[in-house]
Amino acid sequence: MLTPVVDPDGAPFWEYAARGELRVQACAAPDCGRLRFPPRPCCPHCQSFDSEWRRVSGRGRIWSYVFPHPPLLPDYAAQAPYNAVIVELAEDPLIRLVGNVVAEPGAALDSVDPARLRIGARVQVAFAEVDGMTVPRWLLERA
Repeated sequence: MLTPVVDPDGAPFWEYAARGELRVQACAAPDCGRLRFPPRPCCPHCQSFDSEWRRVSGRGRIWSYVFPHPPLLPDYAAQAPYNAVIVELAEDPLIRLVGNVVAEPGAALDSVDPARLRIGARVQVAFAEVDGMTVPRWLLERA
């Protein structure tokens, strides 16, 4: 499986994920405070270089999703059809993370029936270890 490439700006994201926490970079300027993702050195809103990592609820909604047919990468062929989702966070719908909806944290990428996914479905983050790295996955919330 593919694992993320960790760069200096995003390293704290992965360190918090390894602890089971979803945190997003935020501007630490007193009159800004906006969340930003992906992480970067400078706030795109006020140009401050001050930042912090704010814990978020891990709740969101599916903004978009696809089922790659056929899978574009050979390592994923055995799990097809699987989903790839973009989730907008409850704290700020402009903050969107990419991942997969699974039945439980360590489940296979094809563990959720494709018919259960829809735009706007509520999800909650869960963390799974993949090739020695902890990555966020998403669980459908019960209505």
